[in-house]
Amino acid sequence: MKKIEIERTKRGHPALWECGGGRRNTGEATIITSPSGGPKKAIYIRNRGSLANEHHALFIIEKGDYIIECNHHREDFNIYIYKILDFKTETKQKEKAEDIAIAELMHEFSWGEWDKEPPAYLEAAIQAAKEKATCYHCREPHFAIE
Repeated sequence: MKKIEIERTKRGHPALWECGGGRRNTGEATIITSPSGGPKKAIYIRNRGSLANEHHALFIIEKGDYIIECNHHREDFNIYIYKILDFKTETKQKEKAEDIAIAELMHEFSWGEWDKEPPAYLEAAIQAAKEKATCYHCREPHFAIE
C-alpha cells in the first residue's frame, strides 16, 4: 500500500493534481483516471503563473480511480499504476493534519517490461503519462475533460 498526499477542495472533497513535465533528459508525470480508465473532468485548470512542470489540473478523486505515476531518464521509463482504495486523515505529533489516499500498486513497468500487463482500457492514460513526462517544460493538462 502507498500513502499519497492529497488536497481537499473547499467543500471537503479529496482532490489530486495532474502535474509534471519534461526537462532535457528527464521528466515525470502524474495522471488521474476514472475507474474505467477514461479522463475525468478537471475542477480547476491553472493557466497563470509559473506553470512549467508544475500543477496543471485539479481533479476530485474517488475510490476506484487510478493514479499513474511515470518518470524517465533518456526515455527509459518507469511507470506505476495505483488504484485508490480509501482516504484517511493522519495527524502527526506537533504538526497539522495531512490528508492521504491509500492506494494499491496494480501494475509496474521497469527495466523495459511490465510485471503484469495492465488492462487495455488504461492504455490511453499510460500513453498520456509518457507524453506528459517527455513534454519539455509542460504547461497544460494531457488527460482531462475540459
